[in-house]
Amino acid sequence: MIYLELLWSFIQIGLFSIGGGYAAMPLIQHQAVEVHSWLTMQEFADIITISEMTPGPITINSATFVGIQVAGVTGALAATLGCILPSSIIVTLLAFIYYRFKGLEAVQSVLKGLRPAIIALIASAGISLFKTAILIKENGGIEPFALILFIIAFIILRKWKPSPIAVMAGVGAIRLIAGL
Repeated sequence: MIYLELLWSFIQIGLFSIGGGYAAMPLIQHQAVEVHSWLTMQEFADIITISEMTPGPITINSATFVGIQVAGVTGALAATLGCILPSSIIVTLLAFIYYRFKGLEAVQSVLKGLRPAIIALIASAGISLFKTAILIKENGGIEPFALILFIIAFIILRKWKPSPIAVMAGVGAIRLIAGL
């Protein structure tokens, strides 16, 4: 029964968490802490912290960790499946519709209209990340060392186009060596 509860809870989360991983966190909290009392608020906060540190989407990581906490490995599978099932179905249907009707003028017009909105969403996320990385939380000032590292990494990425992973590792190493 707990597996079905996990599956159904995370199907709801997967279906209504439009806006990315962080938009799903209140929904997961509501289901896991408030509705079902599977976790305490402290346990939920710990799961979110671990989910942010592990590779992969935070929503799926959170679902997996909640499932493990509640019902072991089978619970993790149920929660993870519930989390990804709605988007998998929706994307499959959209892909079918797109490939079936991609030649229609109306479909091409809609896609052309969506492009600026998508670029705006990506730019908005980039600006938010930039502010998080560069601004000092306490006084809202700029952290000069972080800004310098950003500029150097940006120039390297644009001019020489190396692996972004190598640039991230290099900047991380510089930050570690600098002790900041």
